[in-house]
Amino acid sequence: MKKIQPLCLFLFVFIVNCSQLAFAQEYQLTTADNLQQILDSSQDGDVILLEPGRYAGNFVVNKQITLRGSNEGGKQASFIDSQGYGHGLTLKNSHITIDNLVIVNWGKDLTDQNAGIYSNDKVKNERAVGLVIKNNTLTGDGFGIWLNHVTEAKIFNNTVEGNLALRSADRGNGIQVANVTHSHVYNNETYKVRDGIYVISSQNNLIENNTMHDLRYGIHYMYSYDNTVKGNTAYSTRAGYALMSSRRLNIIGNKTTDSEDYGFLMNFITQSNFINNHIKNVWTKPENKVLGRDGKGLFVYNSGFNTLEGNVVDTAEIGIHLTAGSKNIKIYGNSFINNPTQVKYVSNTKQEWSKDGRGNYWSNYLGWDMDNDGIGDAVFEPNDGIDKLVWQYPEMKMIMDSPAILILRWVQKQFPVLKPPGVKDSHPLMTPHLSQAYLQEKQQTNVKQVSLTRLQEEKL
Repeated sequence: MKKIQPLCLFLFVFIVNCSQLAFAQEYQLTTADNLQQILDSSQDGDVILLEPGRYAGNFVVNKQITLRGSNEGGKQASFIDSQGYGHGLTLKNSHITIDNLVIVNWGKDLTDQNAGIYSNDKVKNERAVGLVIKNNTLTGDGFGIWLNHVTEAKIFNNTVEGNLALRSADRGNGIQVANVTHSHVYNNETYKVRDGIYVISSQNNLIENNTMHDLRYGIHYMYSYDNTVKGNTAYSTRAGYALMSSRRLNIIGNKTTDSEDYGFLMNFITQSNFINNHIKNVWTKPENKVLGRDGKGLFVYNSGFNTLEGNVVDTAEIGIHLTAGSKNIKIYGNSFINNPTQVKYVSNTKQEWSKDGRGNYWSNYLGWDMDNDGIGDAVFEPNDGIDKLVWQYPEMKMIMDSPAILILRWVQKQFPVLKPPGVKDSHPLMTPHLSQAYLQEKQQTNVKQVSLTRLQEEKL
């Protein structure tokens, strides 16, 4: 028996693929057509175009096709209406594209993982490959987009809206990816869901330029590694970014504003980089205020071997809180601005927060810079023994301005041997680091002010 030459084999595969493309068809459907029947009879490579209207049902896509709607807004859109139960679209193959649809009214059973777009099964015992989900608008109570066992997916330009009438725990996540690798999630907007983007057991993915608001956590990571989170925006959340039990994350240039509990929550995060992120306004609402619940710009719990550089923490009740053995962390080049408590450090180990003669900017630093090199000449120590007593016995806040407390602070400064171990910045910066997100926000504010001034002048 003769062996097939590699060139012959290549030509055979090429011809087969070309023949499949040559016979691919384009279908144009109206609401009077049977969409599921067309989906079942379609062949790989086909394109199914949906005219505007409402297509009722729970549809299953078994072939490698493109399903495209006419999403021009309002009555011109192509609606997939699941009528309150199940999944909107279930994807059961690789190389499927879902484009330009409005998907509504899928189920709200989170145990059954009800989702607007759902891909959960492996294809021939392997991950589904090359799913593309783009330009869709999804509104429902359950999960928006659910991908499991997928690689090389692209999810972009989608909008997912949940239901604020439901408790946070009863809502699905906007975009959920599990066991997903080498995929790209970008330019999506998620709101009124539980978590905007939820990532679990996934590797080598890029999550960038998404907007998440009016929800619990903007981006939520669990048990994942070698991922990049870049240029995202979260606002009106309980936590902008909740990162847990993961390693080798690159968290770069993200922004969070108006969070109630955390800007960035880091729980058992290792070997990761947090660079040039911007955190502003982390403050617990008065009606939710209880003892010990304070808004934290950065909360670092049981996390080590990380680098925090170039971040801005502006107007948080606590700028950065480290606890539960968080050590071996490089913290330098950051700016802590207008935070009533800049640092809460619960540990008996000394930490130096500077690197190569460059520390952090502290808005309450009262030192001087005699040689004008941009570095403060006096060491900055954000906490003393009194602070630690207050953390241990919060009721002490009532006597913070008493003569006894003032004397104790003075004694500590005069006799450093009485000072407990804590954080020290030997090279504090005299000017803040301004992240790109901060500069963009300032530029937008200036543009608005100029426009308002011009409008007032025109009225005059």
